[in-house]
Amino acid sequence: LEAGKAAGHEVCGGSISGMFGFFFCKGPVNNFKDAMKSDTAKFARWHRAMLEEGVYLAPSQFEAGFMSLAHTDEDIDKTIAAAKRVFAKI
Repeated sequence: LEAGKAAGHEVCGGSISGMFGFFFCKGPVNNFKDAMKSDTAKFARWHRAMLEEGVYLAPSQFEAGFMSLAHTDEDIDKTIAAAKRVFAKI
């Protein structure tokens, strides 16, 4: 979220334990009606660009992402770096 906001995007989201998600909207998103106000076209562009960076995430902002013990600090750092590059160009 910090990388998206730093690049000038309206993003919101959250996490609990190893589950996370975010939306391209000002937020907050508390229910499906709120989620429907998000920019799904921008999320699609972001998702495609993340794939080009080698980061595979859920293809819809209506789905959750998951972390596990298999993810290393290096994996997380690479994902954040890729997200910063993508947020800057979409």
